[in-house]
This record gives sequence, structure tokens and C-alpha cells, in this order.
Amino acid sequence: MTVVAIGLNHRNAPASVLSSVAIPADRLAKALFELLGSDCVNEAVVISTCNRTEMYVDAERFHDGYHDVRDALGVITGTPVDRFVEYLDVRYDTEAVMHLFELTAGLDSAILGEHEILGQVRRAWDTARTEGASGVVLDPLFDHALRSGKRVRTNTGIGRHTTSLAQAAVHLVRQHRPNLDGSRVLLVGTGEAGAGVASALARVGDIELTLTNRTRARADQTVRELPVGTRASVVDFDALPDALKRADVIISATASPATIIDSTHLGPACPDAQLFLDLAMPADIHPEVGSQPGCRVLTLADLNQLANQGIERRRLEADAARALLVQAVADYRQAVSVVEVAPLLGSMHRWGESVRSSEIDRYRNRLGQLDPQQLDAVEALTKAVVAKMLHQPSVELRRSAGTPRGERLAEAARELFGPP
Repeated sequence: MTVVAIGLNHRNAPASVLSSVAIPADRLAKALFELLGSDCVNEAVVISTCNRTEMYVDAERFHDGYHDVRDALGVITGTPVDRFVEYLDVRYDTEAVMHLFELTAGLDSAILGEHEILGQVRRAWDTARTEGASGVVLDPLFDHALRSGKRVRTNTGIGRHTTSLAQAAVHLVRQHRPNLDGSRVLLVGTGEAGAGVASALARVGDIELTLTNRTRARADQTVRELPVGTRASVVDFDALPDALKRADVIISATASPATIIDSTHLGPACPDAQLFLDLAMPADIHPEVGSQPGCRVLTLADLNQLANQGIERRRLEADAARALLVQAVADYRQAVSVVEVAPLLGSMHRWGESVRSSEIDRYRNRLGQLDPQQLDAVEALTKAVVAKMLHQPSVELRRSAGTPRGERLAEAARELFGPP
């Protein structure tokens, strides 16, 4: 088993590069197919959010696996490899496992301890299982990682005083516009982030919510999923300039590689002090909008500042979280190693039975004078001797599975008893 994690995230890649390798949810199946087209990749799970695109694979060989996954990312996203290769974060074996566990625990998120990543990882794994891309290697890994992420939040304070990106967005808007009753809110983009913001806005109160998206069907679906009674409607993306002029609050969260809102969409002055919140990376709203009279533009930097209030307390909890993860990873490795050692134990017992049967056959003529009951006793006796001889080695192999000692014992057993 060789688990390799390869990707880019908000910590190591510029926003423009990160956005160029983002993989929309409706293209994940194609991405998995591309990865599995490599002779070196046996299984794959792809996680792609606004903050990261990461691929976890079970590879036959590390270096070949790295090159195949790197090239596949370029093909999947249509981005030249030389544009993103220097930002690739590559992890192997235990480092890859620990990175995934830290991810599900919220330790690698832009908002420390946030909860949304758990759902994002689970959806990525579900997609991989549906497409037959995840199996005996990655299924146990993701199962243990998700359970450890929940355990960290239960047993530490890492997630206390933490809001989701969507909740933080609404809080930030209300800080600058405390009374939203009767406000006309325009949401541009209804992908994962936009849909979350729409859901959070639906709980605000008496607002008139308008949604627009390049693919109208996705915006329509988002509206259908809002609570009954929500005042929400959809306009075509082509109608964005008119929708902008009518809105009091504009929140934009598209995956566009370039700005989609600039001063040309506005009049000589923003009506009634319009408030803009740009959740996109790269930015949807051109900086010049903020210089227009009456316009106020908030960005992800403002959002993160709000969301990370109380971050020092959560950073103290991060040490406790990491201690739990060290044990969780050890538990995972032992559980996997026990499964992996099972074929070796089977080989040992088959070897013992083979030796016993051969010896019985060799002495068959000498045993001919025995009656059936005596022959049965000889069979039982020899089987018991073999079982007792192999009992202690089997116990030690199981007990030490997942440890350096266990690996040494397993290697010795393979040499002594043959391959599984």
C-alpha cells in the first residue's frame, strides 16, 4: 500500500493558480476516470473546494504515481503543468495519512476548526465510492479520518466559537448593515459556497433574495432547497447589470477566473450605500468598485478576520487536537496492518497443514494397522501440534501489527513460510 496525497491549497498557492486547478463537482467523476487511467494508480479520491484541490491515490510506485497524478491534474483542468507544479504539496504514506486526518479535524482550514470540511471530504469520498474509484486501501483511510475529525471536535474546543464561511459571511454583512429587514440581497454564484450563503441568508428574516448563476438550473435548484416561505427568485446571468442596480447587498461567490463586476456595471454612484461582499478566489469584484461613491466592498480578508475571532483560544486547543490525531493515526495503521497481516497468517497455517499432510502420507503404510478411530486420533493429534506451534507466532504478528517490530516479524515470517 502506497498512499500519496498531491495537491494545492490556500497555504501554498496563489489564488489565481488555485482557482485554475479547481474541479467542479460535476466533473469529479471525469477526474477520477482520468486518474485511474494510470497503470500506477489503483484507487483515487479527489477533494476540490474553494481552498484546495487535493488528490489521494493508492499508487503502485511513489515517483510514477506522482508524475501520473500531476499530469492528470493538468489534463483534467486544462492548466499547463508548469503553471502549478512549483506549488504542489506532495505527501507520502504516514505524512499523507496525517495530512488527511488534520484536514478533517479542521487544522488545515482557512478558518481554524471549521466544520464544513467534514462534509466536503465525505462528499468527495462518496463520489469516489459511487464511481468505483475507492476500495480496500482508501475506504478504511477515509472512514478513520472522518471519524477522527468528529472525535476531535467532541473532545477538544477546536470547533468552539467557530462559524462556517456562510455564517461568517452573513455576520459580516450584518455588522455593516445591522438592519437587513426589507433589504434586497443579490447572490451571484450558487456553487458550494454560494448555496451555503443562500441557506444562511434564508434564516436572517425579511429579505428579498435574488440568485443568479451562469448555469440557471443550479440557481433554480438552490432556491428549491431553501426553507419554505423564503422570498427568493432567480434571474438569468445575462441580467446581472440590472440586478446589481436594484440590490442593496451584493454577495458574489463564483468560480470565474476573472472579475465579473466592475464600475461599468454601476451608475455614477451606488444607490443607498450598496454593500458588496466578495467571497470568490480570485476576486469577482474589481477593486475600483470600492472607490465608487456610496460603495463598500468587503473581501475574504475581512471575512477571515471576523471568523477567526477567538482564534488564540482555538490555537491552544490545536495541540490537544494533534495529540488525539497521533493516536487516531496509530489506531488506523494498526487496524489496516491487522487486515494486511491476515493473508500472511493464512500462508503460515497452510504451510503447517501442508507439512503435516505430507508427513501423514509418508507414514501412511506404517499407519495401516490402525483402526479408523486411531487414525482419527492421529489426525487430531498432528493438527493440534501444528496449531500450537503456530499459535504464538500468530499472536505476536497480530499484536505488533502496525509497528516497526511487527514489520520485522512479518518480513521474517514471509521468508520462513513463503509468500501469502
